[in-house]
Amino acid sequence: MAESAHDVTHLLQAWGDGDLAARDTLVHAVHAELRRRAAARLRRERPGHVLQPTALVHEAYLRLIPQQHANWKNRAHFFAVASEMMRRILVDHARRRRMTKRSGGWSRVSLDEAVAQQAPFDVDLLDLDVALGELAALDDRKCRVATLRFFGGLSLDEIAEAQQISRATAEREWQAARAWLFRRVTTGADGARP
Repeated sequence: MAESAHDVTHLLQAWGDGDLAARDTLVHAVHAELRRRAAARLRRERPGHVLQPTALVHEAYLRLIPQQHANWKNRAHFFAVASEMMRRILVDHARRRRMTKRSGGWSRVSLDEAVAQQAPFDVDLLDLDVALGELAALDDRKCRVATLRFFGGLSLDEIAEAQQISRATAEREWQAARAWLFRRVTTGADGARP
């Protein structure tokens, strides 16, 4: 990562105080990292997905920019918010695509981590979003950890910092959330296999 966590945190705080020049400098400082994370996320999308990493990052920027007076805590907090923005963009895109197709067209994404050695398990993005909503109702922290890991590509250390929990807790929450989501999307809400 080209930017230092301290520099990014300083820029975030200045932006939160209304300094638009700091916002512009921040955009340039974190663009490469956000693009890398978006590219990694989009590699798990269905073949032929129309969103490109740069377009996903730019759309996330458009949603982040109005948050002029946000209380940014640090770099990890910024990437956590950006991860949630990317999740919403991808879910909105999948909903529009499904509505346009009218056939319930499938958007496939991997539920496994990018570094997994075995073939990834594919799941419909909208089904995953519904499952994340159900998980949030049961355990909001597990949902936040899964969202940051899955959509934002944050490391367990970054998740721990963003959520103000220990790394061990972040790892336990991720493992539990991943297992719950896997079971939910493979068996459905009623527990029966589709």
